[in-house]
Amino acid sequence: MDLKNFKEKLNDWGHNKVPFLFFIDFEMQRPKAWRINEINSDELLFEINGFSNTPNHKIEKNERLKLEIETSLNSDYESKFYRVMHYLQRGDSFVTNLTIKTKIHTNHTLHELFYLGNARYKIWYKEEFLVFSPETFIQIKNQKIFAFPMKGTIDATIPHAKEKILADQKELAEHVTIVDLLRNDLSSVASSVKVERFRYVEEVKTNGKNLLQVSSAIQGDLPPDYSSHLGDILFSLLPAGSVSGAPKVKTCQIIREVEGESRGYYTGIVGFFDGVNLDSGVMIRYIEKTGNDLFFRSGGGITTQSNGKAEYQEAVDKIYVPVY
Repeated sequence: MDLKNFKEKLNDWGHNKVPFLFFIDFEMQRPKAWRINEINSDELLFEINGFSNTPNHKIEKNERLKLEIETSLNSDYESKFYRVMHYLQRGDSFVTNLTIKTKIHTNHTLHELFYLGNARYKIWYKEEFLVFSPETFIQIKNQKIFAFPMKGTIDATIPHAKEKILADQKELAEHVTIVDLLRNDLSSVASSVKVERFRYVEEVKTNGKNLLQVSSAIQGDLPPDYSSHLGDILFSLLPAGSVSGAPKVKTCQIIREVEGESRGYYTGIVGFFDGVNLDSGVMIRYIEKTGNDLFFRSGGGITTQSNGKAEYQEAVDKIYVPVY
């Protein structure tokens, strides 16, 4: 289905208050949507802030989760990092989100990991990919639209971790840029857009180390007929600023060149419309299956103040399953 028809379908379902679930990939070439009552739980499992189609059974936690990481991509990352830095220093981008694929080994299937993990946005699709995302894309409630850009991650066990991440000037610059981008994005579909909370810290518990992540909250007012334009609203805001960069169009060109492959559903969005309200998340903390191999995709924002080794370590730190 082409994008025009896909947007019109979401607009129609929104207008008629039809509950649905959707995926939109980063490149916006393979969007998918299902009426909630048509989803086959043998092919797709989801849990979005507590709403789920998960069958009423859990796997037994008889075997402790093992997650091994092949961190042999440092030289490849370094090359890509310096290519991004070239464009940043030239002024083509202010923030560029650079991502990598890391081969992993685990003693569980993706289907089993779905039941073991915990996240705001949890997706398993046909043993092809698995998402444990802590990051909201947009929410729509009571004719208001909300965005929660997430930028800044640190190991929670580091002494004074919260104070350090909030005082880090590189992280501050990156966060300010993405908040401004998202504020401008929301202003294209809403009025009275404002930043409600700026740089608050949340803890994410994982199978290994716990992480602190920094977010902000932005909101605006939608017109009364917003539900008839859900497809238009979503595509006006894509790709998500926190996983692309600023300025968005030029930065996405840089991403395509430097990363050298499509991201697919990784860093795309998943969402649920209940007939009135919409909740959607950015598809990060993402594991994909290619042949018999599993790859964890992760990354972070690069600015002119970035350090390549630190950025690579941040990408590695994000390789986890949120099991606790």
